[in-house]
Amino acid sequence: MVSGEAPQAAGSVRVDVWIWSVRLTKTRAQAAAACRAGHVKVAGERAKPAQAVRVGDEVRLRHAGRDRVVVVSKIVKKRVGAPVAAECFIDNSPPPPPREAAVQVPVRDRGAGRPTKRDRREMDRLRGMGPGPAE
Repeated sequence: MVSGEAPQAAGSVRVDVWIWSVRLTKTRAQAAAACRAGHVKVAGERAKPAQAVRVGDEVRLRHAGRDRVVVVSKIVKKRVGAPVAAECFIDNSPPPPPREAAVQVPVRDRGAGRPTKRDRREMDRLRGMGPGPAE
């Protein structure tokens, strides 16, 4: 194996490269964008894409609507397969919320205009705020 592909025990690597290498994001561009947006923290501090990450560092990542908390156990510089990637960090993430807890809010079509009185009553009824149907 080439040394760049195998997990390394010592040294450091850019945080955006490491996040991409261990498959926490699909692309390196997504990893760098998450860093620039402030969704990545290393040891509790906001991380820029070029910040170095070392073994033992705690990396917090907000990606795809989920918080990930991982501790770096091995440094990798190039993207590796999923089984190898799983060995490169210890996942301390909270469990994902149940599906019914993440209820999506209905969105009106753009340009649909103001809802009519009847539409507003239906929306209130769906939210459980208005009276039930007239009998």
